[in-house]
Amino acid sequence: MIADDHALVREGTRQILEDQPGLEVVGEAQDGEEAVALVSRLHPDVVLMDIAMPKLNGIEATRLIKKESPSTSVLILTAYDDDQYIYALLDAGAAGYLLKSVRGEELAQAVRAVAQGESVLHPAIAAKVFKRYTSPGQATAQEEIEPLTERESEVLGMAAKGLSNKMIARELKLSDRTVQAHLSNIFGKLGVASRTEAVITGLRRGLLQLEELS
Repeated sequence: MIADDHALVREGTRQILEDQPGLEVVGEAQDGEEAVALVSRLHPDVVLMDIAMPKLNGIEATRLIKKESPSTSVLILTAYDDDQYIYALLDAGAAGYLLKSVRGEELAQAVRAVAQGESVLHPAIAAKVFKRYTSPGQATAQEEIEPLTERESEVLGMAAKGLSNKMIARELKLSDRTVQAHLSNIFGKLGVASRTEAVITGLRRGLLQLEELS
């Protein structure tokens, strides 16, 4: 689903995505309130979300969408790269952050990636973002979760470094399918829908240490 207040952007984005095999745009929203309502009705796998929109901005819309539909991944597509927007959107539960300068093929790859739980944060942004979540004062009281197994902790640590499923599989001498199964278990235990959310939650809960990301 596409959420953007510019009709031309929505139309162009829809055409780019629907030209790609296996991708279907199920809806369009012109403001944040409409985005939240449409997700509630359509339950898309991925929402492409702009930040500056009428009625409800992308940050608040993302927060409401993740509350009502945790399995929907929100991928930010915006012209803004300010730190406060990045942090606020990841706090709200966004799975990835892209700038509108991205090429069409890269956008399609990113949509597929977040649909499969992958992260689409640029490595430089990721390092800065993840460091923030290990800073003093970031911890918050949260409900108990089922502990991760030793293997799940290994997989989460490698995902935090930005390794793809294939790379993790090669490092741990596992199949790609087994790595995906471990990630699915991790997402379920942490109550998230993407790598980005999993790493941030892992850092907040002390399941990951900053040195593991270097």
